[in-house]
Order: sequence, then C-alpha cells, then structure tokens
Amino acid sequence: MNIRPLYDRIVIKRVEAEAEKTHGGLYIPDSAKEKPQEGEVVSVGKGKRLEDGKIVPLDVQPGDRILFGKYSGSEIKIEGEELIIMREDEVLGILEAEPKVAKKAS
Repeated sequence: MNIRPLYDRIVIKRVEAEAEKTHGGLYIPDSAKEKPQEGEVVSVGKGKRLEDGKIVPLDVQPGDRILFGKYSGSEIKIEGEELIIMREDEVLGILEAEPKVAKKAS
C-alpha cells in the first residue's frame, strides 16, 4: 500500500542505527536506546498552499535523508512498517552525501 500525504506533509521512515556496543563490550538493547532523529523521505505532498491559492512545491523529495526534531510528527503503522508523517516545516535539515575524493596514483 502506498500513502500520498496532502499539501505540505511528508512521510518518513526512520533510519535505524547499527547495534551499539559500549566500551566494555556490552550491547545496548533497542528498548534502552533513543529513537533516531534521522530518516529517509518516502513520500511528499503536492506543496504548501499560500493565501492567494498558489501551491509552492516542497524542498524535500523522496529518497532524501533528513534530520527532524525528537517530538516531530505523528507515528503511524502501515502494513507492519513504522512511519512518521509530519509537515515540511518540522524538518531541521537535509543530509547530503559527502563527495568522494579521488586518490592520486603514486
């Protein structure tokens, strides 16, 4: 099932961190960890409607990795998958991939 958010809302899937291990070698269980505040945009709405009726497209696009606030959005569950639906205003930033630097041949 696909979900298409309305207006300036976006649907996000949390990016799960790898299992954490302390310096002493203990693994931290998922129940003790904070949920990550990083996610991947799954779907976006058409855009924000201004007072004059014009629609402004959103800055985020499906596939973008974003940062969002700890208490942002509403958690929903669709077909067993946990997603978050929030307004674009709640997005703190878009994570961009670092450019790969070519190594010099010796």
